[in-house]
Amino acid sequence: MKLFPREEKFYQCFLDQVAVIREASNALYDGVKADNPSTLAQSAAIIDDLEQRGDDIIRDFFTRLNSTFITPLDPEDLHSIATHLDDVIDGIEDTSHRLSAYLVQPIPPEIHELCKIVVSCGNELHKAFEALSKDKPLLDHCIEINFLEKKADDIARNAITGLFLNQKDPIQLLKLKEVYDALESTIDNVEDVADTLRGVIVKNS
Repeated sequence: MKLFPREEKFYQCFLDQVAVIREASNALYDGVKADNPSTLAQSAAIIDDLEQRGDDIIRDFFTRLNSTFITPLDPEDLHSIATHLDDVIDGIEDTSHRLSAYLVQPIPPEIHELCKIVVSCGNELHKAFEALSKDKPLLDHCIEINFLEKKADDIARNAITGLFLNQKDPIQLLKLKEVYDALESTIDNVEDVADTLRGVIVKNS
């Protein structure tokens, strides 16, 4: 008999939210790979629907959190994790809208690389929350996310430096920089989730 109930539905909410993130990240990458305005617009519409689904999951999560006396983790940690996961979905949505609205053509290879990293981040989040729900080690997944974030930082910074050195069209420069900023921010949000999970590991060890 467990002294503290695990309240598995909290973990399921996280897994549901991560499933939305993975679906949205794949839709973003599919749009970028196709590299045409109509597919990017379709991807943005799909991601809009997924973002709404994510909002519903988060709303249900906070309702449950506010009405549960004993939670499996510190309520502040649960709140922080849920908020950062929501930020990840919002970042993917923001990126997809910028790509669609700005009609960036052709899409630079660095954006392809960064979108692929977003997909990898979603997969690592899934592994981390699967481990959390089964009370298994998850530190390696957090470390991998930190590695992916560092890789994304390097790609984005080099790409932006190249823009200022080589891009003669100021409008195109601004469009691309905003897309890079949105992607970098999205991946930073994933790292925020990983960092919170690492804090949970330390607190509960």
